Amino acid sequence: MSGQSSPMKLALAEAAAAAARGEVPVGAVLVDSGGQVIAAAGNRVRADRDPTAHAEMLVLRAGAAWLGAARLAECDLHVTLEPCAMCAGAVALARLRRLYFGAYDPKGGAVEHGPRLFHQQTTNHRPEIYGGIEERRAGELLRAFFQDCRR
Repeated sequence: MSGQSSPMKLALAEAAAAAARGEVPVGAVLVDSGGQVIAAAGNRVRADRDPTAHAEMLVLRAGAAWLGAARLAECDLHVTLEPCAMCAGAVALARLRRLYFGAYDPKGGAVEHGPRLFHQQTTNHRPEIYGGIEERRAGELLRAFFQDCRR
């Protein structure tokens, strides 16, 4: 990806754009096996009036439509926050190759926290998982957003 921003930097830009729209600042980018970005989105829960419009869900839907397949086995997901149970379940169902995430989420995360979905025997697919990518920047976006909400 020479000359281009990394997928996580693009996800952070999507998160910042989501915050500017009044959404919780989470961004996601889906790339194919060659590193080509096939979908990018920030949260749209409020805008779409849809509790499932998390950034991860949006890029998985767009990626499946783009590729014409429900299984995205050659794709990697880059997201700024540890996925929740819904999004982690969708990652498993999509059969993603790798999951990269930024900030850890002890309260709502389901990868390294909470149900630890990919550690359950009943989970039929486990992607490679890499956490803490651009963790400081992702965390700062979230902290600033929630601090502004409390004012």
